[in-house]
Amino acid sequence: MSQSTKETGPSTRFERLSAWAKGRWDYCTDGVWLDSRRSWKVSVVKTLNLAVRSFMDSGLQVRAASLTYNTVLAIVPVLAMLFAIGRGFGFQNLLQKQLYDAFPSQHAMVSASLKFVDGYLAQASEGLFVGVGMVFLLWTMISLLSNVEDAFNIIWDVKRGRTLWRKATDYLAIFLILPVLMILSAGISIAMSTTLHSLLPFGFLSPAVEFLLDMASFAITCLCFTGAYMLIPNAKVKFVNALMAGFLAGVSFLVLRWLFLSGQLYVAKYNAIYGSFSFLPLFLLWLYLVWLITLIGAVLCYASQNTFALSFIGQVDSISPNYRRKVTIAVMALICRRFYDRQPPMNVTELARTYELPARLVKDVVTQLVDVHLLDYVVKGTAEGELPLQPAVPVETVTVGDAIRLIDHDGTSGFIPAFDARFAPVNKVVHSIDSGMAALTDKTRFIDIPIDSAGLGGS
Repeated sequence: MSQSTKETGPSTRFERLSAWAKGRWDYCTDGVWLDSRRSWKVSVVKTLNLAVRSFMDSGLQVRAASLTYNTVLAIVPVLAMLFAIGRGFGFQNLLQKQLYDAFPSQHAMVSASLKFVDGYLAQASEGLFVGVGMVFLLWTMISLLSNVEDAFNIIWDVKRGRTLWRKATDYLAIFLILPVLMILSAGISIAMSTTLHSLLPFGFLSPAVEFLLDMASFAITCLCFTGAYMLIPNAKVKFVNALMAGFLAGVSFLVLRWLFLSGQLYVAKYNAIYGSFSFLPLFLLWLYLVWLITLIGAVLCYASQNTFALSFIGQVDSISPNYRRKVTIAVMALICRRFYDRQPPMNVTELARTYELPARLVKDVVTQLVDVHLLDYVVKGTAEGELPLQPAVPVETVTVGDAIRLIDHDGTSGFIPAFDARFAPVNKVVHSIDSGMAALTDKTRFIDIPIDSAGLGGS
């Protein structure tokens, strides 16, 4: 009997351990999205889960590839603008040195690129090419920034981008200020290095000085990512969440840069066979991974700030039409009731948090209700970010039947030739269903639905 116990004991413990590990795995992969608790442990698991999902997401990779193409198209105009401004500050040689340092085994490629830049600047200052060159330069840079903003807005699920005027002013500020800051940052870094070495003449302090300068470069990199995550999307981003994502993106970027430099030295021996062309695939791969890291950082920023909004993500993707209709009627009734009771309007996030609804589902429902002109945004006094909602129709008369008909007929219809004639019995059945539903719902106003507009609950 004791022998049997010894044989079954370890097996039972192993089965329990396997069951525990499987349960943890199931929770981390799928079950965490059903957990609506707002503890930091749940938030960390959701953030890591979303990071892995985003890296494997084909849509995110396609956007990274698109931005890589836009970057390659804008390289020469961007370098031309940098060198044009650098010449004004007397930092042209400094910029050339930084490029050579960034590509230590590709001097021929860098020299050829600089010749393209010099030729671009020479042609841009003569004849008809002045206007054409400036238009092409601005178009490539605006296209790049616009695509970056669109990618960030998609990640943040922002339906309304910046206005044309906001884009013009913001992009112009970036065009004028960013190159100056980059050039001044490089000049200040060299000036600080020279000053510190002159003030600290002892040789054993040189490693400490270099370490401090490297840490300063790392801090600047993280702050650049943080600023991008805060300023580019047309949404209100908290600094703490942007800083966390910027730190992770900065670390990943520096590791990737080290791998890129090491890869250059590794493939240098193939230059004798392929020439400078051997650098092109490596450079494109590096650009692609940089954009992928940047977009994943934006996803982490969004996830860390909106972990509650991502609850029930799998269930929302596969929601039934009947359950979606229930949520739609509930959201419409809440907004109408609050308006009727003269309570302050709420935006999507406030509605989701107050009534414990999945924010992603509420946003989809609200978007459809706005499209069919049942709801509208309160724009007065709000510059950007999430806008509160109010009814776009008289709440005293609008009924549930009105909303159902508008939603059911939202989209294109009647485009199949001879469909009504060929399937006339089907039309009769659908008409009878619509008539029966109208008889039940046309008398029910949204303000008659007994929902507590001040919070959870109802009668």
